[in-house]
Amino acid sequence: MTVRDTILREAELSHKKIIYDKEVLPNKFYELTQKDYTGKRALDVSLSLVGLVPLTLLLPFLYIGIKLSSRGPVFFKQKRTGQNGRSFTVYKVRTMHLYYDNPSHEKPALTQKKDVRVFAFGSFLRKSNLDELPQLWNVLKGDMSLVGPRPYMEDECTYWNRIFDDFYYRYAVKPGITGLAQVKGFRGGTFDEDHMRKRLDWDLIYVEQQSFWKDVKIIAGTVGQMLHFKTNAH
Repeated sequence: MTVRDTILREAELSHKKIIYDKEVLPNKFYELTQKDYTGKRALDVSLSLVGLVPLTLLLPFLYIGIKLSSRGPVFFKQKRTGQNGRSFTVYKVRTMHLYYDNPSHEKPALTQKKDVRVFAFGSFLRKSNLDELPQLWNVLKGDMSLVGPRPYMEDECTYWNRIFDDFYYRYAVKPGITGLAQVKGFRGGTFDEDHMRKRLDWDLIYVEQQSFWKDVKIIAGTVGQMLHFKTNAH
C-alpha cells in the first residue's frame, strides 16, 4: 500500500487537522516523520565531509568559468521549503544570469528547457549536477539530507500544494540533494501535472520506504548519472 493509499484510507477514519494552512492528517504525517533510520545522520555527515574535498578542488575552475560567463557572484542563495514546510536558505553554484523579472505572477519562475537565463557554462554545471555541491553545507547544517525529496522554491511549493492534496507529506522528512524521483529520471522545473504526479509518487514511496541501503543505492545511481551526464537537468 502506497503513502497515497494510506492517506486516503486514514481520511475515512480520522478528522483532519490544519497545519501551515493545509489540511493534513495528523496521524499519518507523524508516522512519516518517524521513518528516519538509525545512522542516516551519520551517513549524511561522513559523506558530506568527503564530498567537500572535490568541491574545494573545483573552486578555481568554477570561479573562472562563471566569471567568464556572467557578471555576479559564484554562489547563489535561495529560499526553499524544507522539513515540516519550514523555509530555509539553500546554497548552489550560480548557473543563471541575474536580474530576471518573472513575467507571470500566477506561476513560479521555473527553469525550463533551453531557458535563456542559463549561460553555457551554467548549463554544463546543471547537467553534471556540480551546481548542487554547495548543498553539502546545508546537509552539515542539518537543513537537508543527502537523500530525500528535492526542496522546491517557496512559490513552487505553494503552486503544487493547491493541486495535489498529498503534496505536503513530502515535508515529513528532510529534503535531499538527490532522491528516488531524480534517479528515476524526474528532475527539472515543470508545470506538467502528469509528470509532477509521478515525481511526487516516487517522493512519497521514498518517504515510506527509506533505508540505509536504499540511500546508498540512490547516491550511487546519482553519481553514475553525473559521470554520464544523464541527470535530465535543464
